[in-house]
Amino acid sequence: MQTAKTFPRRAIFAAVTALSLCAGSYADAAVYSNGSKNTTFDVTLTIIADCTIAASNLSFGGSQGVLATAVTANTSLNVTCTNTTPYNVGLSAGTGTGSSGTTRFMSGTGANLGTVAFNLFQASGNTVWGNTQGTDTKSGTGTGMAQSITVYGQIPVQTTPQPDSYKSTITATVYF
Repeated sequence: MQTAKTFPRRAIFAAVTALSLCAGSYADAAVYSNGSKNTTFDVTLTIIADCTIAASNLSFGGSQGVLATAVTANTSLNVTCTNTTPYNVGLSAGTGTGSSGTTRFMSGTGANLGTVAFNLFQASGNTVWGNTQGTDTKSGTGTGMAQSITVYGQIPVQTTPQPDSYKSTITATVYF
């Protein structure tokens, strides 16, 4: 039980402690009353015409037999260009033996000198895709976002070479 003498001392001590804490906080947050001045500054960035390109592999399948009918498959390229930037996408002839321009071959491995002819198209079954700007490249205009472009592949009917894995590496180029 509190006595009359101890209560006021405790209350006074608590009040003094609270005031000293408040005074310390108030002193840290200085208030200035002599006026203020301000200025402005620019935040800048220069965007240049730019593009990136990414590609996924094109596979005609892992268990193809006699090439008595055309074999088709497709893949996609992703082109990202700055907004309003015009571009062209070209596809190289590839690394297969005998490939040149838009004539493409996949080559066998090791001592196998066999090849498999194939075509790459801008649309299903037409407009052969090459790497000569303005002639056989695919054009577009950048939006600032990735744009997916389909590459249509076809192996035409041909004499079937010996069993093996056949491959060609195509280089996709975006011109802007």
